[in-house]
Amino acid sequence: MTAAALAWPAPGVLWGEYPQQEAKKPGESRSRRRLSRRALERFADTVAAALPPDHGGLTQRLAALPALARDPQAWMVEAMVLAATALTQELGYPPHRQQLLAARVLLDERLAEMNTGEGKTAAIALAAAVAALSRTPVHVVTANDYLAQRDAERLQRFYWRLGLRVAFVTQPMEAARRRQAYGADVTYCTAKELAFDYLRDSLGRAAGLAPLEQRARRLAGAQGAGEAPVLRGLCMAILDEADTVLVDEARMPLVLAQAEGSEVEAAFYAGALRTAQQLAPGTDYERRNDGRRFELTAAGRQRLAPWPLAAHALFGHRAHREAAVELALVALLVLRPEHEYIVRDGEVTLIDETTGRPAAGRAWSGGLHQLVELKEGVAATRRNGTLTQITFQRFFPRYLRLAGASGTLREARGELRQVYGLDLVVIPPRVPSRLKQLPLELWPDSPQLWERVADEAARVAGTGRAVLIGTESVAQSETLSEVLGRHGLAHRVLNARQDRDEAELIAAAGGHGRITVATSMAGRGTDIVCDALVLARGGLHVILCQLNASARIDRQFVGRAGRQGQPGSVQRLLAADFPLLVRWWPARWLRWLAHAGRPRALANVTLWLAQRRESFTHRYDRVKLSHVAASEDRDLTFSRQVLHE
Repeated sequence: MTAAALAWPAPGVLWGEYPQQEAKKPGESRSRRRLSRRALERFADTVAAALPPDHGGLTQRLAALPALARDPQAWMVEAMVLAATALTQELGYPPHRQQLLAARVLLDERLAEMNTGEGKTAAIALAAAVAALSRTPVHVVTANDYLAQRDAERLQRFYWRLGLRVAFVTQPMEAARRRQAYGADVTYCTAKELAFDYLRDSLGRAAGLAPLEQRARRLAGAQGAGEAPVLRGLCMAILDEADTVLVDEARMPLVLAQAEGSEVEAAFYAGALRTAQQLAPGTDYERRNDGRRFELTAAGRQRLAPWPLAAHALFGHRAHREAAVELALVALLVLRPEHEYIVRDGEVTLIDETTGRPAAGRAWSGGLHQLVELKEGVAATRRNGTLTQITFQRFFPRYLRLAGASGTLREARGELRQVYGLDLVVIPPRVPSRLKQLPLELWPDSPQLWERVADEAARVAGTGRAVLIGTESVAQSETLSEVLGRHGLAHRVLNARQDRDEAELIAAAGGHGRITVATSMAGRGTDIVCDALVLARGGLHVILCQLNASARIDRQFVGRAGRQGQPGSVQRLLAADFPLLVRWWPARWLRWLAHAGRPRALANVTLWLAQRRESFTHRYDRVKLSHVAASEDRDLTFSRQVLHE
């Protein structure tokens, strides 16, 4: 067995039928032998110099590649040359040095930060192709189903030139089609689909048996042997927008569930909501310190007396009734339409707080979703009971090889190293940035802010440039749309309600004099192409009216302008009543700061500190969870407890 074969996992005798990583301690490094910056640059230069001038001879060199298996370094160089040659044949131009650098970093099980517009998709494709040439199944994880299908279809001929098969997995696919797609050399899919397929596989596998025993039971048709798994194990994953998955969505529970509620339970929640609507703040309940939970006072508990007791032992229990009313207060006072969710087609649909997109299929647990449905007057669904669950923070470390890329990783460098053992390499930009940063403006309240935004959008669009305005929520985007309408400004809105028209809206957003209002939906995986006239007038102008929990998310939205060395500009226009500022600063200080003539440096420091405090709080929770998960891994692995026949 060669050293190269040992380094690249694949289903079989050596790695097992369903290869996956045993749980590691948080922070344990993944990189085996990390290449230095100088070695990475030498590798990229060697590959670039070895590209054949006529970009030919690919078939013959592919046939000779296995002969280099005993020399891993020579094999890696030759495989990258072959992948780069195939990409050149497909695109008509060779990959640039930054893409070769990033691809080698990914193959080294590290994270690569590349500026937006630097060709991250091509770099990931190069790395995936090289890994697949070693016969390792590769999962390329994209931000959404649209990108998974788009990238797989666009790159199909590239992989075909290398003798590789590529496929994609999207939410509507049945198990048979998923199994076929995961059987390809490279599979494009979302993190959510991967994790849920892993959970379904875990339920279908006979526990307590060795891999060969499980396979023998299936081949023999043994009762309880279960259906063949959909995945071929967790060999290698390359994450596009890695910080979204590993940081922003790290703690989001992915729950495989089945309906368990009843009519008695639905009536119980309806009674809890009616009771909560009659309670008075301060007298009957108090908010807890986090502002998102409530606790009944003694008087509030007394107010529950008129609520008839249920005959059911659980629903009639005092503690359960009180907990249900406190949960109903969360549904009434914390979860807001157009912010945390929207009501569409008679259903309550959650909004992803990071991407701003509707999160189809996602629901709150513990009866909270049913309480929100009752609050909105839509048909209540049945409460789901948990079969099994996992988080991205516990799922992706199970891959034998893991890497990722994004344009915004450096702010999370420490956390990514501490939790996942992944080191970061920042890839220098190919061309200098021409993006202009305009001074921050802080306004006393949102109504004044939207008037200022309308004036600025009218001024910039009047010069022939395209304008993209970023808002925090659906409600903000629609409020701003009303203000723009009163000013007589033609514009389009992209938020969770218009997600079906996303491709059309993005395609038009770079047009002459175009004004587009968008939530964070326009922040990741979005390429706004400006026409030549717009670029001649100064490119895309971004007005950022968002103050996110992390500066990374702000940078993602800002990155829509000035891509690939194009001209562009960005300005932050904020209001002192934005939730993040209100949470961390006294109202008196914010009012004073928003007054005209205050030093901008003070405003910048105030915003920076608010984001730092918020991001530190989130990071502390994520890191703490990773250590708890490491010590309680038993319930999210394939169970080892079984009653044998």
